[in-house]
Amino acid sequence: MKKRQALFFEAPFKVNVRHEPMPSPGYGEVLVSSELSAISPGTEMLFYRDQVPDDLAVDATIEELGAEFSYPLKYGYAVIGRVRELGQGVDEQWLDRRVFVFHPHESHFVTALSNLHPVPQELPSSSAVLLPLMETAVSFLMDARPMIGERVVLFGQGIVGLLTTAMLADYPLASLLTLDRFPLRRHWSQQLGAEISLDPTAVDILEQLQVHLSDQSAYTGADLLFELSGNPQALDLAIAAAGYDGRIFIGSWYGTKKSDLNLGSQFHRSNVRLVSSQVSHIAPRWRGRFDHQRRLSVAWSMLAKLDPERMITHRFPISQAHHAYRLLDHDPGSTVQVLLTYD
Repeated sequence: MKKRQALFFEAPFKVNVRHEPMPSPGYGEVLVSSELSAISPGTEMLFYRDQVPDDLAVDATIEELGAEFSYPLKYGYAVIGRVRELGQGVDEQWLDRRVFVFHPHESHFVTALSNLHPVPQELPSSSAVLLPLMETAVSFLMDARPMIGERVVLFGQGIVGLLTTAMLADYPLASLLTLDRFPLRRHWSQQLGAEISLDPTAVDILEQLQVHLSDQSAYTGADLLFELSGNPQALDLAIAAAGYDGRIFIGSWYGTKKSDLNLGSQFHRSNVRLVSSQVSHIAPRWRGRFDHQRRLSVAWSMLAKLDPERMITHRFPISQAHHAYRLLDHDPGSTVQVLLTYD
């Protein structure tokens, strides 16, 4: 009997690849053979480290991930593959099509036709597999709404932070500053258009930020700050760096990590606003003009424009997935984006 490989988060700090019976497609379904899947280094490391709230659905928008969090579980949401078998009622034009699917890390899987997203022919698979991360970055800009002439600061230059920086670099901003503790990511940040990228662990980091965010006008400090680092402590620094009526956009999901904010200093007097965002839905202000498909079409176009394939630092066969997660846990400074590959 043919078997498929499926990645399981077995317990904290333990992933394992199990061999399961090969599924067969039913009516209106297809069997997809995976080529690549992308590890989401922010979200997936929360599952790896057991930092996800127990009472929260793993993912309310992906059918396979709708249960409440408990080990063992499958997780992941970025797979590129080809349609290998068709169920009844599926047009033969789908056979051998290259598709993207929001699905956990598996070598083969059955899914409904409605879950398939055909990959543009000109886009390489190693860029297309980053569609959810690009969609997240697109949603950040939609929800944060940067304005012409603003001073913008981003905390965190992981892959989503870098994609956000790359798009912001095309805006007519007054300045674009980023922070990340890893030199490799600071390098990429400046390659993608950041004016300067600073180390947030520097003892004088607030003074450095204040120097870069000051000019001869009365409007000192940052207008808009993105907290994308996944580190709740970054919020205090963001509040300190925000100018009067500044906006702090929180794109990070902290899971069970707590934020001990200092709100007794300039937070109230500076009229600082904290703004949340979640990619699983369209923000109310956009629902009259945008749905998920329209936002995905923007993400596809940004993938073609920005060529994120160049930021892939590691590829591991699915059978060696435990090495990939250990690397992300123990040596994140050497990585930007990690992919899993399938024979």
